[in-house]
Amino acid sequence: MSTFLRRLFWLALLSGAAYAVYTVLQERRGEPAGDAPAWPPLDVRPPAAEPSAVPVADDAATAPGDQRWVAPVDGVCPDGYPIKGNESSGIYHVPGGRFYERTIPERCYADEADAEADGYRRSKR
Repeated sequence: MSTFLRRLFWLALLSGAAYAVYTVLQERRGEPAGDAPAWPPLDVRPPAAEPSAVPVADDAATAPGDQRWVAPVDGVCPDGYPIKGNESSGIYHVPGGRFYERTIPERCYADEADAEADGYRRSKR
């Protein structure tokens, strides 16, 4: 058994060395080894803009100075807007609620009345 393992080890070592030589030769010819993309990437796009914490009006029925919700900053609600709203479910979460800590907000509200005015319902405890 030990002879078999020794031979297997040497076979793996020689295979690895042969592959390393093969990749070096491919790179010298100017061909990328395997399916590796050419470096540096040609399609360089600027980074996405950071979401702003500027209050945004939800609908046209809201008066110009009456802001119901703000966008979260880096997945966290800003000070003064502790209530987390989830657009896909239509549920809002209040501090101390069962799922408050694990909820990633899509909208942040100052109070429950604003969230309910936007059509959200309170989460079940």
